[in-house]
Amino acid sequence: MKKVLLLNGPNLNLLGTREPGIYGGDRLKDVEEMVTTLGGNLGWEVFCYQSNHEGDLIDQIHEAFFQGYSGIIINPGAYTHYSYGIRDAIAGINIPVIEIHISNIHARESFRHVSVTAPVTAGQIIGFGVKGYELALIALNQLSLERG
Repeated sequence: MKKVLLLNGPNLNLLGTREPGIYGGDRLKDVEEMVTTLGGNLGWEVFCYQSNHEGDLIDQIHEAFFQGYSGIIINPGAYTHYSYGIRDAIAGINIPVIEIHISNIHARESFRHVSVTAPVTAGQIIGFGVKGYELALIALNQLSLERG
């Protein structure tokens, strides 16, 4: 069974209560259950982690690499726009990473338009609400099939 790390950054522990007009009413626990269920159906074991601390997220990226994970789905939250540490951690591993954002960051404040992490990921899924997490897992599954 392939392993995937579902990694969520700052403030995503507040899903369901934080700005529901932007992020919806689903809680992080709901998202994790949704992805874990889909993962099981696709033959993936999903490991979930959330932190409000940049170094913890970097450590998890490194561990996923050292533990032989087949992919990472990451919502870096605000770190998307300025964390060169997370960017470099992604660039330093040899497994596919899909970046996810619940809202369309390009339709929001101008400071959200730039992702420093996107150039080192396999791709981004933006603006499809929490459904984007499932789309990210489907994309990872497809990449895995193509790579053999």
